[in-house]
Amino acid sequence: MTFGLHAKVVTRPVHYEQAGVSLEGVLAYDDAAKSARPGVLVVPEWWGLNDFAKDRARALAELGYVAFAIDMYGAGLVTTDPKQAGELAGQFYGKPLMAERARAGLDQLLNTWLVDPRRVAAIGFCFGGSVCQALAYSGAPLAGIVSFHGGPVPVPAGAAANIKAKFLICHGALDPFVKPDALDEFKKSLDQAQVDYQFVSYAGAVHAFTNPDADKIRESTGLNGIGYNEPAARRSWQHMKLFFGEIFATR
Repeated sequence: MTFGLHAKVVTRPVHYEQAGVSLEGVLAYDDAAKSARPGVLVVPEWWGLNDFAKDRARALAELGYVAFAIDMYGAGLVTTDPKQAGELAGQFYGKPLMAERARAGLDQLLNTWLVDPRRVAAIGFCFGGSVCQALAYSGAPLAGIVSFHGGPVPVPAGAAANIKAKFLICHGALDPFVKPDALDEFKKSLDQAQVDYQFVSYAGAVHAFTNPDADKIRESTGLNGIGYNEPAARRSWQHMKLFFGEIFATR
């Protein structure tokens, strides 16, 4: 899905609010199209809405999608400190707030004139992948989600009937942060909930394998277990594109 040679990708900040917290996301779209297009929510890693997440939104816009990189923490709150990132992300795990904060961003995307509401997906990286899973379990109107090296979140009790999305799980085979037992529990819950999912494991890939800055982050912070893997990053992005072609074509 692409547009003509004279197309221009537009990016602009979008201010919104959830539960009294002021948020600022980034909307990216190709201005060549005049009709509604598929929309993609982009949920950042636990560092917050940094340049990597914004770049992914722009890359999606270049493919012809309307992308909205959301803010989970509050306008301007970004960190490079693993301890602070863990504290910021930790306030969401196991709580309704995770899906609620993401849904506020999804509502912003749906409220634009640019998006076909029948063709909307969410992608997330690391923490963001977990957020996408929680958002799908909440019953959000998503055709699909893509979790890139996200922490597995088993389907909560009673949530199976809510799930409208198909799943693509892109996992680093050597990710030290995801234990085999947790992965087994996750897959079992998806099977029991009869979720339509694909699980792709990339050989040699550790956590954060899609982020070109992962090696630099590891060296500067001492956060072992993360690293960029170019083949896995390239292949997972291609798998995402194929997945979108499937889920958007059938709606």
